[in-house]
This record gives sequence, structure tokens and C-alpha cells, in this order.
Amino acid sequence: MEFTENLKAVRIVPVIVIKDLGHALPLAEALVEGGLNVLEITLRTPAALEAIRTISASVKGAIVGAGTVINAEQFVQATAAGAKFVVSPGLTEEVVRASRDHLVPILPGVATASEIMLGISLGLKTFKFFPAENVGGAPAIKALGGPFPQVSFCPTGGVNAKNLGSYLSLPNVVAAGGSWMVPSDLNEADAFARASAMAREARTLAAA
Repeated sequence: MEFTENLKAVRIVPVIVIKDLGHALPLAEALVEGGLNVLEITLRTPAALEAIRTISASVKGAIVGAGTVINAEQFVQATAAGAKFVVSPGLTEEVVRASRDHLVPILPGVATASEIMLGISLGLKTFKFFPAENVGGAPAIKALGGPFPQVSFCPTGGVNAKNLGSYLSLPNVVAAGGSWMVPSDLNEADAFARASAMAREARTLAAA
């Protein structure tokens, strides 16, 4: 699966909240320059869909996806804006059907064995483990590898530079999602330079 291979290649997915559309391009360019080209733009703000559209059209090498997608309507809106993958905080048949209908990969959120079993029954093998730190962290993912050896995870939620290694060292983790490489105030003069530097540091951590 191409999307899974993209995750394996980069190993870290920045989870981005765009409040000001003017930040979308320079932030995406900074992160891609720093080596993180798989970008999740969460649908938490009015600017999100236009940010996906703008980055998809203008940032060479960026693989842009939509996060926080909770229903089929949002799925359609995200893919129409140019999203190449979709991330959901949970797992529903509605969103999985939308993924099949539009031929766009879905990374649905799971936190329990029952949710994983439902995902497997729907033909899925790769899941977002969310909220990772709140539902057991790396030890929980390691334990789930026993009954579900065919499944891989992208943990998100509380993942940061300090605990990244504990997740990426697990054989059933393809990548991890986080927002620590995105400066909290993008209006600061050096925000995008710092984003690029932190992205580069994150790639170094992932490689280690």
C-alpha cells in the first residue's frame, strides 16, 4: 500500500492546526524542507480545507492529508480539497466506506482490541492508535502485537521528542504523529525557521 510505504519512509507525521491561512504555505514548506513531507492538516478550523487545497497545489513533494475527519461528508470535502489520505480519531463503517468509494486511504483511530477487530473485518491493517499516551502508550501497542501480528499502528496523542523512540522502536509501529515540531505561535518572526529545524531534528531522532 503506497500510503503505508510513505509512512514507513518518513516515520513522523506532523499534526497541524491551521488557524491563519497565511501560515499554511510557509509552514508546509518549512516542514518539507526539514524532511517531513507527510502532513496531516486537522479539520478543526475554518481555514483547514483551504489550507489543504493550497498546500496540495503549491508545495512540491508534500503529501497532504486531512485529520479529525469524523463522517463521510467531511471525507468528501477533504478529498475534493486535495487530501491524499484521511485520518479519523475513531473507526466507523461510514468513514471506511467513504475511503473505498473515493479510493483514498484512511487511517482510523483505535484504542481497544474490539475496535481493531472491527477494522480488520472491514479490510484494514493500519490504524492510528489514539490517544496514545492516555490509553497505555508504547507498552499497550507492544501488547496488542501478540493477538494482532498483522496490524501496524501510527500512535498519536501525547507523542513527543522525549518518548518518540519508545514508539518507533516497536516492530508494529510504522510511524508516529505529533505536533511538537510546529511552533505554538506562527506569528513569531523565526517560527518557520524553527519549524524546519525541529523537523530536521525529528527526522534525526526517528533515524536513531
